[in-house]
Amino acid sequence: MTMRKALTALALAALLPATAHAWWNADWSERAKITLNTSAQGLETKETASGVAVAVRLHSGNFDFTAAKEDGSDLRVVAGDDKTPLKFSIERFDGINELAVLWVQLPSVMPGSDKNQFYVYGGNPKAAAESDGSVAGGFDAATLIALHFSDKPAGADQLGAVKPQGALATEPNGLLAASAKLGGEAIVYALSDKPVVDAGNQLTVSLWVKLDDVQRATLLNWGGLTLSLNGGKLVARADRAEVSGGEVPAARWTQVALRLGLGKATLFVNGAQAAQGDLATPALGNSLRLGEGARGLMDEVQVAATLRSADWLAVAAGAQGAESKLVASTREAKDSAEAEGGGEHGYMGILVKNLTVDAWVVIIILAVMFAIAAWVMVSKSLLMSRVAKANRSFVLRFREASDELLKLEDHAPHPNSPIYRLYQAGVRELAKRKVGEAGAKPLSGASLDAVKASVDADYVRENAQLNSGMVLLTIAISGGPFLGLLGTVVGVMITFAAIAAAGDVNVNAIAPGIAAALLATVAGLGVAIPALFGYNWLASQIKNATSDMQIFIDEFITRVAELYGAP
Repeated sequence: MTMRKALTALALAALLPATAHAWWNADWSERAKITLNTSAQGLETKETASGVAVAVRLHSGNFDFTAAKEDGSDLRVVAGDDKTPLKFSIERFDGINELAVLWVQLPSVMPGSDKNQFYVYGGNPKAAAESDGSVAGGFDAATLIALHFSDKPAGADQLGAVKPQGALATEPNGLLAASAKLGGEAIVYALSDKPVVDAGNQLTVSLWVKLDDVQRATLLNWGGLTLSLNGGKLVARADRAEVSGGEVPAARWTQVALRLGLGKATLFVNGAQAAQGDLATPALGNSLRLGEGARGLMDEVQVAATLRSADWLAVAAGAQGAESKLVASTREAKDSAEAEGGGEHGYMGILVKNLTVDAWVVIIILAVMFAIAAWVMVSKSLLMSRVAKANRSFVLRFREASDELLKLEDHAPHPNSPIYRLYQAGVRELAKRKVGEAGAKPLSGASLDAVKASVDADYVRENAQLNSGMVLLTIAISGGPFLGLLGTVVGVMITFAAIAAAGDVNVNAIAPGIAAALLATVAGLGVAIPALFGYNWLASQIKNATSDMQIFIDEFITRVAELYGAP
């Protein structure tokens, strides 16, 4: 019995991953699913990274800012089991430009897996900020300082420990949000080295730089420890020993990290090990100096009193950089169909949600054009079908008639046939000349020309009637793509203007707006292509009807001349 229960439990456990997770709390209406792919298809790692602080970018493509509170105080971060709350902090929340940056402390990131997932919930106007969303929530106890340079005052430590000595210039369009602007002067912090000493002189430092010149610059100076650039190469010095390696390019965001302890120093560039050598941890003192002699930008300075693993640093760098394949994010609505992964409805929802006002105006105009074009194509197709059928029926009667050639309208009229109406016009002209009556004079050549001229005039009017409305299709064919292109161009301009104003230039922030702008062009083509096919088919049908009318006129005049003309 016990074995049976165990097998049942195992079977249920095997089925659980295939089912969708329950919504964490029904009071929250929106969530973003964040996935860290540590397999070969993403950023491959070999060991579990524990307690890593992951930067999460929220934007209009993966989160509905209109549903969230203005200050983001309703945000909650929940683990992949959709039950366990995770500690996080908010570096930036801009509901107007729909951009946010969160720091989430993950208990563990499994290696070689695309199942490292967690959720960011929002959309609860009644929710209040909680302690897990405090400034220190996204970092573990080993972290001494985390400088984002987006805080108020600028450059203040996210953990509340230190503030810069003096004013600090910042650049709003930085790595994640604002960054420190380096002009050659050092940014100085009063920072005690006691936690490092208590941890057995173990230290890990990481920071991002984007420098104008990498030939010579001091990135970090803390007592007897310096981390600098020499000829574009990263150099760590302690006392008289040094370790160097790893190239740092100019004018490009690059993460550099130093792990120091147990007599070894290891250098990392963009999360990858660049050099290692013997280097003892020196006396650090109480003054941390950043960016002395450097010109450019600096961001995300993090100092921890522990030895971070190589995979820990790789995951941290991958999450913070804009070009990494580590992080993927998708918006999930409360509707279960969208929550299970998406497909077309999810993508189309993203496109529609990110449409700008001008794109909506263009798409509405195109929708009206499509409705008009569809109405013209349907009504004209039905008309041409009736015309072709009625013409065949009348022409057959006309060709079978002999003595009663001028009396066909007395029996079974053909109101849908243009040829029948041309016949009526000819009969009316002949009636004016009393053709077919007793004692009528034979028709002269001039009279026959007059009858033909009258029939030709009606032919022109019938031809114009058949072509009526076709100009609406030509407008849809030529104007639809141009209107769509107009909507796309304006939408792209607005998207780039918003990105420039917000300072977030990563592809995840740009892609939804660009994709939505392209929807206007798709709409324009969606109007033009059916209209083009319909126009060509209708034009061929009208051409056939026109040719039949011309043939009938010649045949009618010839028959009349034969029966009633002068010998």
